Formats: sequence, structure tokens, C-alpha cells
Amino acid sequence: MSKTHNKSGVHAVTVDRNRTGQRLDNFLLNQLKGVPKSAIYRMIRTGQVRINGKRCKAASRLDAGDQVRIPPAHTRQAGEAFISESVSEQVEEAILHEDADFLVINKPSGMAVHSGSGLPWGLIDVLRNKRPGEYLELVHRLDRETSGCLVLARNGSALNWLATQFREGKVEKRYLCLLNGRMPEPVIEVDAPLKKIQGERQGVVEVCADGKPALSRFRLLQAYRDASYVEVELFTGRTHQIRAHAKHLGMALAGDGRYADKESVRTWKKRGLKRVFLHAHRLGFTMPTGISHVFDAPLPLNLRKILDEQET
Repeated sequence: MSKTHNKSGVHAVTVDRNRTGQRLDNFLLNQLKGVPKSAIYRMIRTGQVRINGKRCKAASRLDAGDQVRIPPAHTRQAGEAFISESVSEQVEEAILHEDADFLVINKPSGMAVHSGSGLPWGLIDVLRNKRPGEYLELVHRLDRETSGCLVLARNGSALNWLATQFREGKVEKRYLCLLNGRMPEPVIEVDAPLKKIQGERQGVVEVCADGKPALSRFRLLQAYRDASYVEVELFTGRTHQIRAHAKHLGMALAGDGRYADKESVRTWKKRGLKRVFLHAHRLGFTMPTGISHVFDAPLPLNLRKILDEQET
């Protein structure tokens, strides 16, 4: 484990080899348990957190031996968050694969991957609660509403390897979604850079010429009267990439409260859709041993029901 000092003042943390390749924000969430996520991001944004004396970003990757400066922080609450046994069982039953290096889980919709933004716990907290003392770190993330394949590392070497595979676009990532409207072609490739919007609509991204490169391939699976059931393959991993690219096509995802218009969201609610129709159904990657893994998570029954009720 990394060496730390008292949280009451500024202290330095030496990154050990098990944290090599980890994102700074995930590292701090582990170091500052109980501190609101918003406070941690504010510390980074305002330059209070430094790596080897230099300003950094939330997505900065750590190397063994790095010195991370951490300012004083106040916890959100005393004691541990209560996690019910039923939630723990739900998460355990959702595990698709587990070995000495990583764990793949079919994340339920509505469950955040970690605590923060008013949430006392997330999926990783549930797993850590059931496996006290074990190494568990998120390799990537899924939005709270999104269900499907999520991978967590079980040691530092696996975290570094898998994080690099994601960052270099070497992971197969396929999602199932429902678009508002009919796709005009069976396959549409969207190569459109994305940029986060600042100000009132913070947390939303949009296509912008000076954004970060983003490439998605939409493949039609089933056409309906006013919707398209689609598989999307991601070749990059930008925040809200599918949601923003779908909107860019003029066909925002069904039930998407952030990117679809309000009338559309209301219409889908009347049809029984209470969440964004987005599911990470396939994840594939190769480990250092050369062994390739592919994991599939079936479409949740509540989303399957929505499809069954659509008119062709």
C-alpha cells in the first residue's frame, strides 16, 4: 500500500507499484474514503493536488514512485455506509468471470460504479465490503443508468495492463441501444470529436471541431416504426460517446434524459422505459499471457420487453 500521513494536513503519498497506471481520481477516491467526489475533483481542478510538484488532471496516470500531494480533506460522514445483504447478493450474482487478475461483472442499471454526488456507496464499495483486504480497482467506468460488462482489476499489474489496453483502443467494446428514429443505412460510422460543455450543462458533451477524437460504428439490428435497435462498437472511449454521437445523428437514445428532448423521454416513459436504453453487452481483451477473453452480458429483461412491444 502507499504510505500516507495524517489527513488533517497537507501530506504526500508515494505511489507503489500496485498503483502503476491508475487514474489520479480513482487513486484519490481510495485514499480519501468518505470525502465527496465533487470535493476531490475540485482539489484537482484548483491545483491543490500535485504529482511530483506539478499540476495534474483527474485522468492523469500514476507511475510507481510518484509523489502525490494531497491537501486537507473533510469526510462526508462518520462510519461506513450501510450496504444491505440483498444488494450484496445482487452484485455477487452479477459476476460473469473472476480469476486472480480481474473480475467482470454485469453491472445493474441504476447502480453507480463508485460513491459520490450524494451516493454513500457504489458497486466497487459493495465488492470491497464482501472481500475485505483484497485488491479491487475499477479499470473503466459505466454511467449509473447503463448496464452491462464492467471489468475490475485484482492486482496492480492487471490494472496497469488493462488500463493501457483501454487507453490504446485495444479492447473490443460493443453496446446495445435503441435510437429515436429509423437509421437510413444499415451501418453508419461516426467520426466526430467530442468536447465537454462548461457552465450550466456541465457533464454533457457535444460534437466540436476542437474536441477529442471519437469514433463509433452503429450497426442496425432491427428497424421499428419509429425506432432502431442498434449495436454500437466503440473505437475510442470518450465520456457519453454513444449518447453524444447518437444525438449528432439526430436520433438520441430512447429514454436519455440528458441528450434526448423532454417530449421524447415522456413518450418512452409512457411505453414503460424508465431508463436510458443503453447496455454494454460485449467486452473483449487479451492479457499478457496471450490469452484472449470475450464476455457477453444478455440484454436485461426490462429492455427486452420494450423491444417486444415495438411496432415494425
